[in-house]
Amino acid sequence: MKNPEPLPTLEVHPVTPDRWADLERLFGERGASSGCWCMWWRLPRAQFQQQAGQKNKEALKAIVDSGQPPGLLAYVQGEAIAWCSVGPRPVFTALERSRTLKRVDDSPVWSVVCFFVAKPYRGRGVMVPLLTAAVEYARSHGAKIVEGYPVEPTERLSGDRGYTGIVSAFRKAGFVEVLRRGARPIMRRALET
Repeated sequence: MKNPEPLPTLEVHPVTPDRWADLERLFGERGASSGCWCMWWRLPRAQFQQQAGQKNKEALKAIVDSGQPPGLLAYVQGEAIAWCSVGPRPVFTALERSRTLKRVDDSPVWSVVCFFVAKPYRGRGVMVPLLTAAVEYARSHGAKIVEGYPVEPTERLSGDRGYTGIVSAFRKAGFVEVLRRGARPIMRRALET
C-alpha cells in the first residue's frame, strides 16, 4: 500500500446552525452510517431503531438548532471532511445505560463518542488533530476530564468499525486507559486548570 498524501491543515469548528449544510453533505444520504445521524449514543436503543434515517436526522438538526453544538467539523480548504461528537457525558444517555462503559466514578466528564471521516481522508491522521480540538473545545466549556471509548483493532478497520475512535489516536492525544470492563477501554485525559 502506498503512503497517503500528507494531511493538509485542518480548520475545526463547532456545528452551529450555519454549518448544518456542511454536516449534511459530509454525512450524505445515509446519515454517516445506516441512518444513524450520530444519534446512537443519545437515544434508547428502541427509539433509535424506530427513528433511524430521517427522524434521526431531524433529531440531530433540533440539537444543532437549539444552540448546543453536538460536535465539531474538520475542514480542509473550506470542505467539511470529518466529524467528532463531543459533549457532557449526560447527553449520551446510552452511555449511562451501558454495563461496560458505565461511569468510572462520580467525576463530571465530557465524552467523545463518535468520529466520521470522509473516505478520501481515512487513514491520513485526521483523528488525532480532531480529537485534540475536541479536548480544547471541552476545556473551553469548563470540562476538567474528557473521556473516550475507542477500539483497539488487531487488523485494518473497514467501514465504520472505528467510529468511536482508535486507541492509538487517543494515546497520541494524551489520553490514558483508566478502566476496561470488556474489549473497549475507557480512556481519559485530565485537563489542567
